[in-house]
Amino acid sequence: MIATQASGPEMSDKQGFTLIDLLIVIVILGILVAIAIPKVSNTTHRSYFAAMEADLKNLASQQEIHYASEYSYTAEKSDLAFISSRDVSISINADSEGWSATATHVALVPTEGCSIYHGPIPTTTLLGTPSAPDEVACSR
Repeated sequence: MIATQASGPEMSDKQGFTLIDLLIVIVILGILVAIAIPKVSNTTHRSYFAAMEADLKNLASQQEIHYASEYSYTAEKSDLAFISSRDVSISINADSEGWSATATHVALVPTEGCSIYHGPIPTTTLLGTPSAPDEVACSR
């Protein structure tokens, strides 16, 4: 007996997706990605500010520990045994009555950041001016 190939209506029983089905799925995925990207970006910015705020609070604690042993504030991070978070830059100013510090993150524009002060003179920066001593203020 010789096998013959089937033809006609029996071959039209193929299963699979049409080009239209695939295009609809791609469009839906594109819409979902367009919605998700701004939310992820905002979360990333919030994490940068959280890191800067935590670093400034840790710096304040280290300044008080230094003051308790040396009776002075310092602008040297090495005197404080202070290490900032990755990509966070801390700038410290100190005198006999107090200190101030600002924090910036490399992933943010230079006008975005946080600041803190302790003593009679508050810092005035574009990064945000704290309303009271030992309070962290951020530009966002």
